[in-house]
Amino acid sequence: MARRRQGGRATSEVITSARVGQNAELFAEVMALHVPPGALVADVTFGLGSFWRAIDPGAYRLLASDLELKPEAKAPLGATLRSGVDCRELPYETGSIDCVILDPPYMEGLHRRAVDHMAGSGTHAAFRRAYSNQRASEGGPKWHDAVVDLYARAGREAHRVLRPGGALIVKCQDEVSANKQRLTHVEIITGYESLGLYTKDLFVLVRPSSPAVSRLKRQVHARKNHSYFLVFEKRRVKVSSVVDLRPPEGEGEA
Repeated sequence: MARRRQGGRATSEVITSARVGQNAELFAEVMALHVPPGALVADVTFGLGSFWRAIDPGAYRLLASDLELKPEAKAPLGATLRSGVDCRELPYETGSIDCVILDPPYMEGLHRRAVDHMAGSGTHAAFRRAYSNQRASEGGPKWHDAVVDLYARAGREAHRVLRPGGALIVKCQDEVSANKQRLTHVEIITGYESLGLYTKDLFVLVRPSSPAVSRLKRQVHARKNHSYFLVFEKRRVKVSSVVDLRPPEGEGEA
């Protein structure tokens, strides 16, 4: 029996919240579910354009940009490609964009004051190449706090350029930093909700291959083999995921 998508036509094809695979396949499903064809989309961390490989050219009006585009980066057919655009300071009018895509360097190892301390060497070189301009970070917070600061600044700017009802699609991954578990997706959700962004959907992407394992004396945290696509909607009425479970003052005290 055919199932019905919320607000859409009857179909037997259901998009689920978790899958094993690659970014492009899941990203195409996220876009199909949350961004109508023909929408004006600003991918402000375009990189090499890997997200767009499973989407039909011309499906969206795409403004593709990055802080420093690599020479081999190619925009999909009909898209505008622009280098020198900082996701924390976008060149777009307030309330002019239907959807913003944000996929910045989401590991603290890519935010280092010295290039030779930057993560992504050896077998992980491709990751550094895709997510970093391979230059040292100057000023601002350090370690994981630098990751959160980047998401915060980019999120505020995305909120500015989005029209009411517009979508912000964010890629992120949790990490262990300084031996402490940092749930990046929770930090982003609670932070963005304070801006007036509603957490409309969450997708989990599981890596199809096993993560590389270095020699450890003792494992104390599970190795991350998944990442997230978060979908936010710009709303006038605030919706919060934060719940205060503390008892009322005076209740439960001896």
